[in-house]
Amino acid sequence: MEGEMVRAYLRIYGLVQGVFFRATMRDVARRLGVTGWVRNMPDGSVEAVVEGPREAVEEVVRWAHRGPPAARVERVEVVWEPYRGEYRDFTIRYDLEPYTPRPMRRNT
Repeated sequence: MEGEMVRAYLRIYGLVQGVFFRATMRDVARRLGVTGWVRNMPDGSVEAVVEGPREAVEEVVRWAHRGPPAARVERVEVVWEPYRGEYRDFTIRYDLEPYTPRPMRRNT
């Protein structure tokens, strides 16, 4: 469906902190017109929530598998969630408030 709005939760593992991953992801997300946030986690990973048109969110997910030049991405976990439209911008977060992804239900 063209123009479908989606939400994705990402957890990125590897050498992803101290390499401008968050700042670059913010720039990529804003350029693509998606909203959400990105933050460093205590275990060395990066966590993000991205909302917007499916094509743009999928582009951010593809970018996350590469990251900025100094990053060495080993693994990316992606959970597709129902779109909520709760963000106005894409920001870097500094809190560690727990976030639990809520996967989309599949019709069986």
